[in-house]
Amino acid sequence: FLKNFKTVINSGLRKFYLNTSFYDGKISKIGSKKLTYRPNPSVFDCIIKYNKEKINVKNLNTELIWKNQNINNRSYKKLHNFFWLFSVDLKSSNKVIQSIINSWIVRNSKYNDQVWEPDILSKRVISWLSNSKLTYEDGDESFKSDFNFVVRKQINHLINQVNKSDTLNDKIISCSAIILGGLSYQDKNFLNFGLNLLAKIINNCLDKKLFPKSRNLRQLTFYFKYLILIRELLKDSQNEIPDYLDESLYYLGQGYDFFFNDSKFPCLFNGNIESDNSDFDFYLKSKGYKFKCSENMIGGYGLYKGKKIGLIMDLGEPPDEKFSLDYQSGPLSFELNYLGEKLICNSGYFQREKHQLNKISRSTASHSTLVLDNTSVSQFYLDNNDKKYIDKRFKVLTKKNFSDKNKWVLNGSHDGYLKRYGIVHDRTVEVLHKDFIIRGSDRLLKRKKNNSISFEIRFHMYPGTKVTKTIDGISILINMNNSGWKFTCENHSINYETGLFFGKKNRYLENQNIYISGRTTNNDEKIDWKFEKI
Repeated sequence: FLKNFKTVINSGLRKFYLNTSFYDGKISKIGSKKLTYRPNPSVFDCIIKYNKEKINVKNLNTELIWKNQNINNRSYKKLHNFFWLFSVDLKSSNKVIQSIINSWIVRNSKYNDQVWEPDILSKRVISWLSNSKLTYEDGDESFKSDFNFVVRKQINHLINQVNKSDTLNDKIISCSAIILGGLSYQDKNFLNFGLNLLAKIINNCLDKKLFPKSRNLRQLTFYFKYLILIRELLKDSQNEIPDYLDESLYYLGQGYDFFFNDSKFPCLFNGNIESDNSDFDFYLKSKGYKFKCSENMIGGYGLYKGKKIGLIMDLGEPPDEKFSLDYQSGPLSFELNYLGEKLICNSGYFQREKHQLNKISRSTASHSTLVLDNTSVSQFYLDNNDKKYIDKRFKVLTKKNFSDKNKWVLNGSHDGYLKRYGIVHDRTVEVLHKDFIIRGSDRLLKRKKNNSISFEIRFHMYPGTKVTKTIDGISILINMNNSGWKFTCENHSINYETGLFFGKKNRYLENQNIYISGRTTNNDEKIDWKFEKI
């Protein structure tokens, strides 16, 4: 209670301070520097999703655009971050755009918590400076003076507040905006602060092998894109590129190739959802970036990939609490691809944090792994902002991989159920890639005496996959778009049921999942199962 009370008081005092004339005067101390470096807009293609239909602004009422309050929060943020400038028809009048910006400046040149929050403000600075042909060129001296003043004032605010932000993504966007400001105004203070901040972010958010500490694949792509952007800005402006930036990109690039190379269906682990990276891949190719990963283990994930079949398995531990905002409790879960389509997958991630489906998508049952007593391996708690972080961590006890010309093997074990149920879960997945047979073995190793409890081992199918149980009840047939498979399990009951798939952003679809069910005994349990192509 005292901790929460202190947090609320500090937040209230900070908000009061940011709205004072004293703070406004502090960030309004602007030098006489003018906008000099104007980046090539194509540099920003790595972070922008362009609309196919270009926006024509000729008919917009520049006075009314900021008075429209009947829009939802998401649209409000998009309006004020100005990223829509990247979709404006270049034939549009820059006088109209500049009039819109001038109208915004009149109403919002002083701090307010709605439109000056780090994410919105940083994107606005990036948008204004990167679209200078529309936002700055041919403007009169009065407008240019106001423009330069407000941009630099916003950057001063970022510098003052960026270290107080709890959101890692906001920090790297803010860092990009500060560096861009330093380059655009040839301001060494801005540039040095931004580069020092970048080094701190890399040190704090990436592990010793320069993989995101969150183990979040979506965050890996996010970091990769913004670090590529910063490098291209430094290159375009003919500034020196720090060695630590090149080293980070080398390892992030390997991770990107590991998870996303030639994949129509990205891996659904730890906060990741399906996304189309084809535009970004084209960007990398056009800028001469080539990344090739020859490893089989990265970031706690084991991967084997052949011409027709691919296997990936989560063999890692959960991240530390502060990096666990999007963590999903699916230890030893795996996904299996055949000819570019998923035979086995996880359920994906529902991003809306306050929605009940977010909690469901983070549960162990939403993954292709073992569940004991219908409980998740990891527990989560709510902080003051209703964000869910991991409460209790578990340890990975073993982690192995092996391959030869005939098979791939991934093995791991964890103690997530040890304290509650006295059981260690050990899993081995073996792929006979020439025969298209996948054999698995889940062992429940008793470390303490405990009452008999229920267990389920789930295998989630991709939406559209059809499953049918045979009349004799000893196998389940799986019909994919490109192949057919048979699932069997000796000495245990098997069945299937309808579930939910969250792989599409903030949507859910119905899918099917196969499950093995039973109850533990006083002895170790060994559950063998098999998928084979028919």
